[in-house]
Amino acid sequence: MRSIFSDRKDVEVKKMFVGLCFMISKHMYCGFVGDTLMVRVGPEQYAKCLAEKYAREIDFTGKALKGMVYVTVEGVAKDADLQKWVDRCTKFISSLDPRGSD
Repeated sequence: MRSIFSDRKDVEVKKMFVGLCFMISKHMYCGFVGDTLMVRVGPEQYAKCLAEKYAREIDFTGKALKGMVYVTVEGVAKDADLQKWVDRCTKFISSLDPRGSD
């Protein structure tokens, strides 16, 4: 994952929840909980992404986090599969207003 972001200067890696989270321009982008990919795809892509094989809702609080999905390791086994999910995150994050520094 780090190699995907190697050319970006606006990526931060933080420990969050029970895993590792990648932040872009101060927005949560994607991450890993164990070997499961956690992706922020936004509300418009949410239902379509949940329909994908190997994807499921994130519900660690007992309530689904709309706009975010888990993808099992089988769903990102190939580089092209991982890139597809990263591209979906990029599409959503690009639609958000940039955050200033804290």
